[in-house]
Amino acid sequence: MATGQTTELVSTDWLAAHLGAPDLRVMDASWYLPAEGRNPRAEYEAEHIPGARFFDIDEISDSASDLPHMAPPVEKFISRMRAMGIGDGHRVIVYDTAGLFSAPRVWWLFRLMGKTDVAVLDGGLPKWKAEGHPVEDDLPLLRDRHFTARRDASRVRDVTQVAAQTKLAQEQIVDARSPARFRGEEPEARPGLRAGHIPNSLNVYYKDVLNADGTMKDENALRAAFEGAGVDLSGPITTTCGSGITASILALALERIGHKQVAVYDGSWAEWGMYPDLKVATG
Repeated sequence: MATGQTTELVSTDWLAAHLGAPDLRVMDASWYLPAEGRNPRAEYEAEHIPGARFFDIDEISDSASDLPHMAPPVEKFISRMRAMGIGDGHRVIVYDTAGLFSAPRVWWLFRLMGKTDVAVLDGGLPKWKAEGHPVEDDLPLLRDRHFTARRDASRVRDVTQVAAQTKLAQEQIVDARSPARFRGEEPEARPGLRAGHIPNSLNVYYKDVLNADGTMKDENALRAAFEGAGVDLSGPITTTCGSGITASILALALERIGHKQVAVYDGSWAEWGMYPDLKVATG
C-alpha cells in the first residue's frame, strides 16, 4: 500500500487516488444480520464504489457445514475469486456499508487463504460517500484470472482447539460480543443457543475499537481497549464472537497494533453455544 498507510487499513483519500490503478481490485463485503431484513447484494447493485465486485459472505463459505458462513475450502475460494477477476498480483481493498463491520471478515478470509496484499477501507462506504467520492450502479465486466491460494492454518481455530485452550491457557480467548451477551444477560439471536461465554475468555466489545464514524481507533486507543480488558498483548490470541464476523474486527485491530499471533475461532458462539457438553460461563 502507499506510504503513510498501514498494511491492514487504507483511507478513503488513498483509495480515491489509486482507484484507477490496473492492479487494484475493490470488493463490497457488506453483510447484515438476518433480523435486519436487508439484501446486501441488492444494495450493492444499486450503488457501489466504481469497479467494485460483490463478495457474498454467505455463499463463499463451506456449504457442507450447518454453521453460518464458515470459511470455504481452498478450492471453492479460488474458483470464486477467479470468476470475479481477482488474480495473483492484485491488491485487494475491501469495504462494507456499515463503515467497518463485515469487511474485516473478508480481509481475514484472504489472509487465511495466504493472500497478504489486502486491506480494509477505513470508514467504508459511508465515509466514502460523505466525502463526495463517486458511486455507480454499473456492474464491472469480469475476466477470469489465475488465483493462487494456500491455507494458513495458523489464522483459524476449530472447536477442539478452543476447548483445549480453555483448559491449558496456552492462548487467550477474546470475545467481541457485547458485554451483556458475554455475561449471558441477553438471549442469543440464533435459536437454541445458550447464553454466556467460553470459560476463561475475555471480553473486548468490537464497538470499543471503533470511532463513532465507523473508522478504527488509533493504535494507542486500541492497545488501551485490549489491555483494559486484561488482554496480554505479548501472547497469542484467539478471537471469537457470534459467528466469526466481529471476531475478525478484533483480529484486524490486533494486527494493526503489530500483534501477529492472532487466530479467529470460525465457529464462534454459533457452534460453542449449541453443544451442551461444552461448558458455558456467565457473569
